[in-house]
Amino acid sequence: METVDLVVIGTGWHGLVAAKTYLEVNPLADVVVLEAESSIGGVWAKHRLYHGLKSNNLLGTYEYSDFPMDPATFGVKPGEHIPGEVVQAYFEKYVEHFGFGDKIRLNSKVTSSEHQTDGSWLLTIAKSEGGSRSLLTRKLIVATGMTSQAFLPEFQGQESFQAPLFHCRDFLKYEKEVLQDGKRATIFGGTKSAWDAAYACATSGLQVDWVIRESGHGPTWMAPPFVTPLKKWLEKLVTTRFLTWFSPCIWGDADGYEGIRKFYHETWAGRKVVDAFWAILADDVIQLNGYDKDPETKKLKPWVDAFWIASSLSILNYPTDFFDYVRNGTIKVHIADITHLSANAVHLSTEEILPSDFLICSTGWKSTPPLKFLPEGIDVQLGLPWSTDPLDQDLVKRADEEILKRFPRLRDQPTTNPKYKPLSDNAEAAAPHPFRLARFMVPPSLIKERSIAFLGIAMTIDTAILAQTQALWATAYFNDKLSIVPTIKNPAGKDTAAADDYVSDLEWETALHTEFGKWRYPGGFGRRNPDFVFDAIPYVDMLLRDLGLKVHRKNGMIAEMFDPYGPEDYRGLIDEWKCVHE
Repeated sequence: METVDLVVIGTGWHGLVAAKTYLEVNPLADVVVLEAESSIGGVWAKHRLYHGLKSNNLLGTYEYSDFPMDPATFGVKPGEHIPGEVVQAYFEKYVEHFGFGDKIRLNSKVTSSEHQTDGSWLLTIAKSEGGSRSLLTRKLIVATGMTSQAFLPEFQGQESFQAPLFHCRDFLKYEKEVLQDGKRATIFGGTKSAWDAAYACATSGLQVDWVIRESGHGPTWMAPPFVTPLKKWLEKLVTTRFLTWFSPCIWGDADGYEGIRKFYHETWAGRKVVDAFWAILADDVIQLNGYDKDPETKKLKPWVDAFWIASSLSILNYPTDFFDYVRNGTIKVHIADITHLSANAVHLSTEEILPSDFLICSTGWKSTPPLKFLPEGIDVQLGLPWSTDPLDQDLVKRADEEILKRFPRLRDQPTTNPKYKPLSDNAEAAAPHPFRLARFMVPPSLIKERSIAFLGIAMTIDTAILAQTQALWATAYFNDKLSIVPTIKNPAGKDTAAADDYVSDLEWETALHTEFGKWRYPGGFGRRNPDFVFDAIPYVDMLLRDLGLKVHRKNGMIAEMFDPYGPEDYRGLIDEWKCVHE
């Protein structure tokens, strides 16, 4: 049986940079990268690139620091969103440039991973031609992210629908059949992918009926690329350190500005300033989009204040005005539930019947990784959200109390939709607790073994920066050159970093970090996984501190406060770490 040093599962943003980083630090290591599909890219794999799909990010913020997406090579100009096929080509060139294409095995779906007594992992891999094979790895990185397995609800009467019914993930598969002038589309869901599908259909000459659940979370926040009265680049706003201080963050002190954060979030005057900031930001988006100027566009006005949402904040990345299609009736928005389907018809709770040539579901993703972990019961040790909570519930309760003590603003949670109900009992919202992972990557129960890491569990619009920092952190962790024993005040009130208190302190910090999401981002996915926007740079700061690297990377205090961070600020990070630790 084949035995290797490291297996990386997944070839999206996190999987590719994880493999490249590990090989750069360990050039003689035997590394294998497994990909279930026939092309690399994850979300940007070839089979998912339907008509008009683009990144939310503009050129310059969606790239690894050591491989810039230059306009001459990739044909994207500054100020433009990046077409999906360009992102995919970027990944291909990244692999070619760093020379690890021979490590990647396509059409290799991992169906199970069994923990061995020596800490290694025995993988079962399904072959595309049928059957399976085994592979033993000493270290394992699961980089399948949060958008691998589509969640497709079942509808009463769907067997009689007599038309294509599919998840937006599979749009390309049906594209030629459905994007035909004169057809009628029904789109279900309020997420960014629903906006994308509606735009693709409307611009192809279709009449669109867009159904947003009356019993759901409502339409997502959609912002122009440039916001505030000063028309600042949104992606740069969220990485400007001065502005990150306006977001309460349990790991925020990692940025070194504890006093400023205490003022903003632990004093009455500071919280008033914070509330004013968020009100101005939200009102600017509402005014720019003109939600209240038309009864139809008003239906797309978010139901939850911007303060409470995270990576579900999305950007209007369309070449023409999306709202024109709503105002002129090409896209008709229905706030209703789907009660059942019949032949080429979608029936709504408002008693409307929508003639439909197909139904596209933008209904999210399953929280479970697309593989089974063995032996039975190890899901608890791994801290996976559909298992029994591995943390002591008294510890969790104390973590909740600490969070609300430090951030009183979070006590005033947003009013929930009184009609809300999950799409089904096994929808992603049904997870009984969040991923319980230290630094959102590693299970505390296996910390001394250093054999497994989950990358890409954290959701943020700063994907590239986060991915490369997590990759270096995981590499250092596997090489036993990283200490994450936190010097903090543990539940017993003892300030310590002593080895004897290693597990309890680590569990306390894990409880704080993982519980924080449910209080900070109830309008996002905070109850299930780390989901943040303005908190991404402080998170990177925390990882850099673990790695023994410089946190403040700007030239001077003014620049540190007001110049936004980007991939370029982290160029050479691996060499920096090697100089310190080798």
